[in-house]
Amino acid sequence: MAIRYWQMAAAAVGFRLVLVLFGGDLHLASRPEVSTPLTSLRRLAEGYWLKQASVSPYSGSMYHGSPLLLSILGPLTNSRPDGHHAHIYCSLIFVAVDFLAAMLIRATGHKLQMARNRSLKSLDLTKAVNDSVNVSAGDVASLIYLWNPWAIVTCVGSCTSPIENLMVVIMIYGACSRLAPLAAFGYVMATHLSLYPAILIVPVILLLGYGPDAPPPKVFLIKGSSASKSDESDNDKTTRQRVVQQFSWKPVLHFIFWLFIWSCHVLLLSSVILKKVGGLHEMFEKTYGFILTVKDLSPNIGVLWYFFAEVFDFFRNFFLIVFNMNIIFVVLPLAIRLKHRPCFLAFVYTAIVAILKSYPSAGDSALYLGLLGLFVNELAEMQFTFFLFFGYIGVSLLSPVMHNLWIWRGTGNANFYFATGLAYTCLQTVLLVESCAHRETRPSSLLPTCQAIYSSVAEPIKS
Repeated sequence: MAIRYWQMAAAAVGFRLVLVLFGGDLHLASRPEVSTPLTSLRRLAEGYWLKQASVSPYSGSMYHGSPLLLSILGPLTNSRPDGHHAHIYCSLIFVAVDFLAAMLIRATGHKLQMARNRSLKSLDLTKAVNDSVNVSAGDVASLIYLWNPWAIVTCVGSCTSPIENLMVVIMIYGACSRLAPLAAFGYVMATHLSLYPAILIVPVILLLGYGPDAPPPKVFLIKGSSASKSDESDNDKTTRQRVVQQFSWKPVLHFIFWLFIWSCHVLLLSSVILKKVGGLHEMFEKTYGFILTVKDLSPNIGVLWYFFAEVFDFFRNFFLIVFNMNIIFVVLPLAIRLKHRPCFLAFVYTAIVAILKSYPSAGDSALYLGLLGLFVNELAEMQFTFFLFFGYIGVSLLSPVMHNLWIWRGTGNANFYFATGLAYTCLQTVLLVESCAHRETRPSSLLPTCQAIYSSVAEPIKS
């Protein structure tokens, strides 16, 4: 089984390399589904050229990314005398970044599997552990991410989305492993590259405080109360009480300390890079301010560009507040409902960001679909999978067609392309709602062996 996994992973990496080295110019960098004003490598090359000319990279309206990426990827965007396209070298880095992100997703899945098995054993369900579905969720999730067509075109399409995805995965893996420095590094870098991952601090703190996903505490309490009526030894009771983990503040405080350290490092490096060509104030205005004010109305697969192109200027500030607050409003209710499932909560937040962010891309969907694969055993019976699967395929095929009819052939209009973006948003919403509803309302959605849990709890009570 492991050999087959590595064969499929190597094939995915090899397929990317073939497209990068021998695929020619696929014109993916100009696709609005792949590249956005925040992730475009062409804009990064323009910003690097301005910086080399002793001009602020944020002059005009071209570059709106991190100054750290200018120093790392900027030199690779220069013209090469060997005849290779300048962006090939960046694409090769993105291939390695994608592979590293997939491996971290796999390791996160193994952490969740171990936590799940410990929870089942603590409930005296060793038979359920042995009889559970013999599928490694980490392997499935990493292969979903590696073979996702959106992840492939994002990797080959000369945009920095793979780096943003890697930082989010590093943050989640560090939190699941309770490695506070690693989680803080991923959180600081993900928030620095794109503002929206800031809301992921809630699942990160829950993961550091409680540990990976586990059944709700009430399951352990019911089991403990039923065991008190039976002849359970004192050692077993003590062991069971230890399994119901209390919130630990030590790793959280450790995370906050490292959060401060990494934030100071990032700000210091950014100020050094922009010392003679701008400053931190301009960086915040041209990055975070650009994200929140939605100044660039070029088409993308979201819906905000069309809305703000049509809305009256008098109401623009009001709707900016409404759309930006939409993301914040869902943070607390979901955290209260899913506090015992912090890793699943991270997936939910990531999907919400992909739906509501101002400049979405295919890379955002590739990330949350890979995280969804971590729960493949628990969501195997989710409804509307046929509809969602072919809906995603239909939108992926129709989007470039409608864009071509509108922009190049002139036989369509903006409504053609906006319709595909609206359908895409609806599909994502259905997937998110159905995954949450299936997981929380159905008996089999809590754990693959949830029925065995409740049956084992109920039998001692009846006796």
